[in-house]
Amino acid sequence: MKDEVDPARSGIVSSRPHFPSDESFRLLVEAVDDYAIYMLDMSGKVVNWNAGAQRMKGYYADEIIGQHFRVFHTPEDIAAGQPDSLLAAAAADGRVASQGWRVRKDGSKFRANVVVSAIRTASGELCGFAKVTQDLTEQNRLAEFEQLRRLATHIQATREEEQIRIARELHDDLGQQLAALKMALADLETILRDNGAIAALTLTHTKDMHHLIDVTVASLRRIAAGLRPIVLETLGLVPALEWLIGDFTQRYHIDVNARIQTDDMNVSEAASEALFHIIQEALTNVARHAHADEVTVELARGGRTCVLRVEDNGQGMASATLPRETSFGLLGMRERVHRLNGSLSIDSTPGCGFRIAITFPLETLERVPPGRPGTSAPSVSPSY
Repeated sequence: MKDEVDPARSGIVSSRPHFPSDESFRLLVEAVDDYAIYMLDMSGKVVNWNAGAQRMKGYYADEIIGQHFRVFHTPEDIAAGQPDSLLAAAAADGRVASQGWRVRKDGSKFRANVVVSAIRTASGELCGFAKVTQDLTEQNRLAEFEQLRRLATHIQATREEEQIRIARELHDDLGQQLAALKMALADLETILRDNGAIAALTLTHTKDMHHLIDVTVASLRRIAAGLRPIVLETLGLVPALEWLIGDFTQRYHIDVNARIQTDDMNVSEAASEALFHIIQEALTNVARHAHADEVTVELARGGRTCVLRVEDNGQGMASATLPRETSFGLLGMRERVHRLNGSLSIDSTPGCGFRIAITFPLETLERVPPGRPGTSAPSVSPSY
């Protein structure tokens, strides 16, 4: 299908004198190039052809005029007699609208919204049909994208609920069992101290077991905090981010320059959890991909927006490789940003680090004062 219209072959061409002249028809539809607008004679053959029809269906005017409009229908619709049924309905009712598959010159199919209107003379005699076709491909693509977006949001919310459940079980169940084991081991040590040389040897092993339990408890707390940060619930966003940054620096030996200024913002709990995990994911990406030794994290108010920036001094990457190499790592971050009505941008060049900038409308982050009419915070599922 050709995208450009050949001036020598385009324009409105008419083969029947009782239809509007080429010039008047051209003036009528020239500005409408998103729709295929043309006329049919009483038998269904194409009489006129506009530039929008050429772009949509792929035929030049001199290729299609005189052919029956059934060439735009699928073989299944033709076998079912749909083209003739459309004309019969339009002749009976004056106008008929339908949606379905249509076929381009190159054989490709597209979803279309079609309106066929009967054209009559001043005396009421049927003399042909006007046909307007709208390509629904882009609308359907947007609808499918929105459906996928809602599905991704649902999956993310379900995932976070599962993280909450796992974190609680780690803390409340496995954590308590480890604590009970440590207490039982302490009782065993007390007994062994009064039972000679063999007991002394056993005491050495119990001390090793104590150490292993302490290491396991520390790992358990770190994993549970990553899933569901208790410090965020008890102390708030800033202390939770300080803990996150400190743990990140200790584990990966990457310096973090942090500027967290939220005193002038009344950030809601849901938004705090989302911001925590966005920064957590950004730092995780730095540790996994950046090969950096320094990262800067800034979170501050800017007028009626909140701006979050994460920038590292790592190897960076070419812009052409960004979607392919980071789409999976950034998926959860993008979804959280979307649920807070924010916008995310990425900037990186080889050898010049990786930069993430996110802007949120302030009203989507802040708590709504009780009793304020007509204002509500967005629905944000807890992020743990």
